Amino acid sequence: MQKQSKIYIAGHNGLVGSAIKRKLEKSGYHNLVCRTSAELDLRNQVAVEEFFAHEGPEFVFLAAAKVGGIYANNTYPAEFIYDNLVIEANIIHAAYRHRVRKLLFLGSSCIYPKFAPQPMKEEHLLTGLLEPTNEPYAIAKIAGIKMCESYNRQYGTNYISVMPTNLYGPNDSFDPENSHVLPALIRRLHEAKIAARPVVEIWGTGSPRREFLYVDDLADACIFLMENYSYKEIGSFVNIGTGQDLTIRELAELIKGVVGYYGELRFNTEKPDGTPRKLLDVSRMRSLGWEAGTQLEDGLRMAYEWFKSQGG
Repeated sequence: MQKQSKIYIAGHNGLVGSAIKRKLEKSGYHNLVCRTSAELDLRNQVAVEEFFAHEGPEFVFLAAAKVGGIYANNTYPAEFIYDNLVIEANIIHAAYRHRVRKLLFLGSSCIYPKFAPQPMKEEHLLTGLLEPTNEPYAIAKIAGIKMCESYNRQYGTNYISVMPTNLYGPNDSFDPENSHVLPALIRRLHEAKIAARPVVEIWGTGSPRREFLYVDDLADACIFLMENYSYKEIGSFVNIGTGQDLTIRELAELIKGVVGYYGELRFNTEKPDGTPRKLLDVSRMRSLGWEAGTQLEDGLRMAYEWFKSQGG
C-alpha cells in the first residue's frame, strides 16, 4: 500500500472507519475515497457495483456495519443480520469483480462461542453455541470471515479479516439505549453528575469481564496489517485487543472517577449480563510485531473529552 494508492474506507463516519481515516491521513495517505450512507447505500448491490466500476479503488477497509449493544441487538435482530450480511457481500464481491488488490474486513469478538475457553484463540471459532443476545450480528460477521476465506481460496484474492475486542473512542455512539456498555456508561454518569442524581442504575450484576481497545489503536493495527501482511501470513483472521480485561463493575468505577460522579452505582440483577467473559488471545498479533499502546484510563479520559466536545 503506497501513499498515492487509491483507498476506499467503507463506513468512514463510524467509530472504526473514522479512526482508520484519521490514521491514514496522519501517515501521509492522500488518495482516500469515502461516501456517506446518503450518497451510497451499501445494501444496494447495483449502487455498490457502479461505485466500484467508477472509482476503481486498489485497497478497501470494510468498516461499514450496523452495530449496537444488548438492547439494540435484542430489539432489531432482523436488521442486524440483514444489513450486515448484505453490506459485506456486496462490497467483497464488488472488490473481487473490480480487482481490488487487498481488502481488510472488520469483524467482532462476538463471533466466538458464549462459553469459549478464555482467552479466546482464533481456532475457537465455530466450536460452540453463540451468545443468544447478539447471535444475528455474530452470524453475519462469521459469514464475512468465511466469504473472505472462500474468495481467497477460489479466486486467489488477498482479503484479510480482523476480530477486534470491544472498542471505544471518538465518533462512538453514546446513545443511552442503543450504544455499547462503555459509551453508555460515560453518558449516563455524565448526565447523572450534571443533574446531581444520587443513584445510577446499571444493567446486570456487574460481574461479566470485558476487554476494551481504544479505536485509534485498532486503526493502527489495521494499517500495520495492510502494509505488511497477506492472508497467507496471518491465517483466516487475527484477533486484535489488549490481552487484559476487567469486570463491568470495575469499568463503571473507573468511568465514575474519570467523569467525577460521586453518587451510588446500583446494579439491576434482573437485566441480562450477556457473555460471562470475553478476552481475546492476542499472541498471534503480538508475534507479528504489534501491541496496543493506549492504557484504559487514558483512553477513557480521551473518550470523555471527545464526548463533552460534542455537546454531551
